[in-house]
Amino acid sequence: TPFVLLLPEVTINYRHGLPVITLTLPTRRERCQFAVKPMVATVGAFLKDVRREDKGIVKAEVFTTDGSKVSDATLMEVLLRNDFKLLINSTAYSVSPPVKDKLSSEHATEMEDVKSLIHRLFVALHLEDHQIRKERELLQKLDHLKEQLMPLEQMKAKIMDSADAKTSRLLWVGLALMSTQGGALAWLTWWVYSWDIMEPVTYFITYGSAMAFYAYFVLTKQDYLYPDVKDRQFLHYFYRKSKAKHFNVEQYNKLKEDVAEAEESLRRLRQPLHLRLPIQEITNKD
Repeated sequence: TPFVLLLPEVTINYRHGLPVITLTLPTRRERCQFAVKPMVATVGAFLKDVRREDKGIVKAEVFTTDGSKVSDATLMEVLLRNDFKLLINSTAYSVSPPVKDKLSSEHATEMEDVKSLIHRLFVALHLEDHQIRKERELLQKLDHLKEQLMPLEQMKAKIMDSADAKTSRLLWVGLALMSTQGGALAWLTWWVYSWDIMEPVTYFITYGSAMAFYAYFVLTKQDYLYPDVKDRQFLHYFYRKSKAKHFNVEQYNKLKEDVAEAEESLRRLRQPLHLRLPIQEITNKD
């Protein structure tokens, strides 16, 4: 740890129940006081206030007495329980918080209840700000996702139109072939040959059709139902066209899922608070 000099220039005093940290700013060499709220303020917020007060401060960190860095998310209440070192630029200050009088167990319990109540009030008062900030983030995320999704939606619509047209043409071709086959059998039965000759032919045509339907079931593990066959053929044309047009189906599905998830989060965020709570939690609160 780059500790260069240890100076007792940082003091901590309690005024009206709040700790006031007094230190010397390196640029102007003048004393400055910082009042902190230990139950809600963090080490990162305190260091940010110090850097904001003196623009000449490039580096501000807090270390324990054994040289371990203190996280910015640590509450000031936890930090002020033990001695620590405050590093400003290249100068380290040894800080010894004053020892607070020990409270009785009953008084301590009451104080913990008050702290908990204050913390919940703080969260409740700042819930609207958090909700507005979260809603803004979700809206920005939705806009970004929809911008990425728009060209894919246009390409998908064109591919779907092409696949649907090919599927429809295939259905009409099937109807035309069946009509041609029926007309040919009727012509051979009544004008060329007799029914005695054509009856075995029609039998083997029917048997061959049954074999074709059974082969379809063996290959696809599905019954030969016309709507299912149409959908299967549509998907076949769609994926073949997508590959030819370099349309990434997986990326499109992932974007659609992200959009749906963001819209669901936004919908839940805009709901009243009592509707967002689970039923068991509402029951416990009552």
